[in-house]
Amino acid sequence: MSWQQRIEEALNERRAADAFRSRSPVTQGVGRWRVANGQRWLNFSGNDYLGLSQHPAIVSAWQQGAERYGTGSGGSGHVTGYSEAHQQFEQRLAEWLGYPRALLFISGFAANQAVIAALLRKEDRIVADRLSHASLLEAASLSPAQLRRFAHNDSAQLATLLAKPVDGLQLAVTEGIFSMDGDSALLAEIASVTQAAGGWLMVDDAHGIGVSGREGRGSCDAQGIKPDLLVVTFGKAFGLSGAAVLCSDEVADYLLQFARHLIYSTSMPPAQAVALNEALAVIRSDDGEARRQRLHEHISRFRRDAEQLDLQLTNSGSAIQPVIVGENSHALALAEKLRDAGCWLTAIRPPTVPAGTARLRVTLTADHRAEDIDRLLEAMHGVRQ
Repeated sequence: MSWQQRIEEALNERRAADAFRSRSPVTQGVGRWRVANGQRWLNFSGNDYLGLSQHPAIVSAWQQGAERYGTGSGGSGHVTGYSEAHQQFEQRLAEWLGYPRALLFISGFAANQAVIAALLRKEDRIVADRLSHASLLEAASLSPAQLRRFAHNDSAQLATLLAKPVDGLQLAVTEGIFSMDGDSALLAEIASVTQAAGGWLMVDDAHGIGVSGREGRGSCDAQGIKPDLLVVTFGKAFGLSGAAVLCSDEVADYLLQFARHLIYSTSMPPAQAVALNEALAVIRSDDGEARRQRLHEHISRFRRDAEQLDLQLTNSGSAIQPVIVGENSHALALAEKLRDAGCWLTAIRPPTVPAGTARLRVTLTADHRAEDIDRLLEAMHGVRQ
């Protein structure tokens, strides 16, 4: 088989399974509306949960940061790319979340890959929730450590796996809020089991930070735990991009020596760090609290009315509200009909989710209005008739 034949075969398999992915450019893809090619749809596919991507104060902060620092960082943080703007945001983020240190990364994917690659050795074991994000499972698979997966949110199976003999150290891995089902990890149970086994706990709270807990401190705060390693990302409720790892002083120093994503990647622009600082201020403010309250009202409204329509939902209390459809072709067809009705949703299909669980992934934002949710549910009811 040639390279060309291999590629064509893989693409044809995806097309035959109605699992082929494609992209289309947008004029606007965040907030209440999706705009492209002169048309607009109510946007139920973004992760801008608090509507901060277009917040005037945050936009202004980025502009002011660019005027002061320029448009890029110019290098790795180990060379010239670590600015006072990065340091200031790291310090404020760490203080807010109650950790000695925070280290900035260019993405959540990079942060997860960097931490696992730097910490794990051949004699170690990673025990991860089966539904953990692809960045976590890929990093674990590529690491020299042994990877074992426990059934979703099954702390008893986690305990069983952690109790098995191992020559090295153990790391339990989970998300705070799961990106495809929208449900929450049983963090208190998982933390207790992991601690009892002498392991460390790593939590990726991409979808909880800014939305859950006191002042939006996230899933761990909401459930009263403090994992050894906390990863937060800024592409969701913060309305920007990038990520940070929260940890001890010693772990931060270790990662600065051995985390290759930190050492060899160009740092995020300082202007972005300035904007992130302002986003943190908004999240902690009365405005941020009002946005969280509005978002939770939208979630309650959607779930209440969706259940009356007998839609198949997951056990989610988050801004991620998947409607399970089943077959790929059905999910694609429903998404297209809903777009014709003015509502933009994305059909999520295997391999992102298990076979037979293709879904319409509804995501809600504080920028939505009550009538937007009513319109979506009316459209869903109409296309299912």
